[in-house]
Amino acid sequence: MTDHRTTDPRPTHPRTTDPRTTDPRVAPKPALRRFHQARWDEKLVFELGTPGERGVLPPLPEPAVTAAVGDPADRLPPALRRAAPPALPELGQQQVLRHYLRLSQENLGADLNVDVGQGTCTMKYSPKVNDTFVRDPRIAALHPDQHASTVQGVLELVHRLEQLLKEISGMDRVSLQPGAGSAAIWTNVSVIRAYHAARGEAGQRDEVVTTAFSHPSNAACAKTAGYRVITLPPDADGYPDIEALRAAVGPRTAALLITNPEDTGIYNPRIAEFVRIVHEAGGLCAYDQANANGILGITRAREAGFDLCHFNLHKTFSTPHACGGPAAGACGVTAELAPHLPGPTVEFDGERYLPDHDRPESIGKIRPYLGVVPNLVRAYAWIMSLGAEGLREVAETAVLNNNYLLDRVRRIPGVSVPYAEGRPRVEQVRYSWQRLNEDTGLHSEDLGRRAADFGTHYWTSHHPYVVPEPMTLEPTESYSRADLDEYAAILAEVAREAYEDPETVRTAPHRSTVHRIRHEPLDDPAVWAVSWRAYRRKVLGERP
Repeated sequence: MTDHRTTDPRPTHPRTTDPRTTDPRVAPKPALRRFHQARWDEKLVFELGTPGERGVLPPLPEPAVTAAVGDPADRLPPALRRAAPPALPELGQQQVLRHYLRLSQENLGADLNVDVGQGTCTMKYSPKVNDTFVRDPRIAALHPDQHASTVQGVLELVHRLEQLLKEISGMDRVSLQPGAGSAAIWTNVSVIRAYHAARGEAGQRDEVVTTAFSHPSNAACAKTAGYRVITLPPDADGYPDIEALRAAVGPRTAALLITNPEDTGIYNPRIAEFVRIVHEAGGLCAYDQANANGILGITRAREAGFDLCHFNLHKTFSTPHACGGPAAGACGVTAELAPHLPGPTVEFDGERYLPDHDRPESIGKIRPYLGVVPNLVRAYAWIMSLGAEGLREVAETAVLNNNYLLDRVRRIPGVSVPYAEGRPRVEQVRYSWQRLNEDTGLHSEDLGRRAADFGTHYWTSHHPYVVPEPMTLEPTESYSRADLDEYAAILAEVAREAYEDPETVRTAPHRSTVHRIRHEPLDDPAVWAVSWRAYRRKVLGERP
């Protein structure tokens, strides 16, 4: 990566004065805020510290304890003992605090900016009161190996959350064990495989069908499970091609894995027919509802005939997205598939809540224990605070916000909205800067880096870019009209600069810590480094 630490040649725009201070009849113009992010040129934590420096010095055991117990390391089998201590950073407390606070100042996040540009991630406000619940010692200090009699409150909450999600999805049982959306998709794929194995058809049904605009995790999980993946292209209007589906299904079809609305924000109005076609071929249908934020309380997986579905609790149900983890997923299934769910499930015998490990047809564990309990607590609190009417209002507001932003953005020169011309989107839109690219030579990634100079950002889309020069925006219900106006104003300003002063955009960012990515190393696995040790070996050429 190359860090462009330049000075923005253009003046910083002053915050627009609110005309309502002088004339209450005039609506305020969107503000282009002053923004300049901190730059610390911070080293990696592995490069910091001094040998022998410590942040905490735990007291040595008393001599009597040592004499009675001995050295615990002596009880470890030789195969588990390190030949040398781990090469961990050696820092004092102040250095650790300083390091991570500096890094935090070089980040943007949902609590700092209008975060509608995170694409399909459904970024929304996470009520801070829910964090208070999670930090309560009655949750935070529990040990997952405690006896069920001592954790009845947590077991009851998990059981109650399952009942709520059953009502929201229409399914008969829900597992809350998956630790993320992709883990939930993997759970569904594993249940599908177990179902066909129980019927003696696992060897025959070796194909999974998905669509080009469904989440890539659907294809990835199916491929990882050993299935051949068939991806349906969009038709001329951007809908999954139903004729391609008819041609794809047959005796080898294990399942359809489909996101709806897809990652274009387009809802498939023929979804029930898709399910019927797959069912007639003997396959199952799994509904990826990671984009459910615009359909809560309006439509359910059950009414479309699905056998399985999943939600991302860290998206739709307002638990922190946490930059990829820890998240939480929820898998819903019909009664026929319920025996295959991961264990333990939480059961209620009329008096006590008990984890049920005796599940002979279960696919086994997806994650230890009951799942990511802190996020289950947050999701439960969010649902209970809103109620059924509130959940529907979430969806209606999200759709309203999305289509309001759509109306604002489509007026910006250089932007187009591929597919379904003139029709509304549900909860997000995948836009295209293709016209601007043809006019200026700039790419969507260039504009995204320049947007960072205004204290915000956006996500392009999943690769490959079926929509050329993409930009994916999802407002959710959390953002006000003023927020959306501000975000649209930033995009309009960046587009204006692209036409009038393209070099400023091409060399961005100027006031942010965002780096320009060199794509060449991404194509060479020989230099991929997922750890500090691998980086030193592969990139710096050091010997272990």
